[in-house]
Amino acid sequence: MVGSAIVRLLKNKGYTKIVTRTSLQLDLRNQQAVASFFEEEKPAYVVLAAAKVGGIQANNTFRGQFLYDNLMIEANIIHSAYEHKVEKLLFLGSSCIYPKMAPQPLKEEYLLTGLLESTNEPYAIAKIAGIKLCDAYRAQYGCNFISAMPTNLFGPNDNYNLNNSHVLPALLRKVITAKKQNDPAVIIWGSGTPLREFLHVDDLADACYFLLKNYDSDGLVNIGTGTDLSILELAKMVAKVVGYEGEINNDPTKPDGTPRKLMDVSKLTGLGWTASIALEQGIEMVYDEVKDGNWTD
Repeated sequence: MVGSAIVRLLKNKGYTKIVTRTSLQLDLRNQQAVASFFEEEKPAYVVLAAAKVGGIQANNTFRGQFLYDNLMIEANIIHSAYEHKVEKLLFLGSSCIYPKMAPQPLKEEYLLTGLLESTNEPYAIAKIAGIKLCDAYRAQYGCNFISAMPTNLFGPNDNYNLNNSHVLPALLRKVITAKKQNDPAVIIWGSGTPLREFLHVDDLADACYFLLKNYDSDGLVNIGTGTDLSILELAKMVAKVVGYEGEINNDPTKPDGTPRKLMDVSKLTGLGWTASIALEQGIEMVYDEVKDGNWTD
């Protein structure tokens, strides 16, 4: 989802020398394969958008895989970028790097000030390691490696598998299916009270492009909208967009995850960038793309 959005933006801006690989073409966990890729292509700029990702269930179930895969991906790419003298690298992390009970909204300086949310701790630890690796290579070798932490993302090419998708695509799929089948209710995980922030992936791509051109420092930069809503409010917004009139019911036996994750985006807005796609508008855009799809897991 993220990689394709960045490619779309670059093509729209007239860039033609864009080098990409799918996970089937290049196993980023393989150090030699990554080194050979850098030797062959010699990229000048790198956006590290690749990661093993998923929702609460996937993060909590495949804990070893999430930690190992993400550590290997980022370590191989960041080190090869250093060895092949890449001009600039942008590492993308996640809002889950922040402590579970950190003050809200989440400021960049809250990193490593408390315990992480247990359900996605392995993924968060891997992403924190990526941030620190970029900073360490900047400090030791003078590499222009920067890090950005997006909030929850949605948009074209999202994952709609109910076993490992994030909350918004999962809700879209559930509500669209319920409308088609005339189901009287849709069940959402947990209490519905956790607060979440959502950013359309095209806005993320625009922010990444902005940072590549305008940011050259250590540390990290939050990317988000600076506004949030509850999962129940999100479900009702999705139902409104889809035109579903059934009930929204909670399943309190399922986990809520972190109570709230709202980004403080004052650092990014201070640099001169703000999001432009409102949440409901973004959901409408996605709904138009996927409403006639048939999902299989």
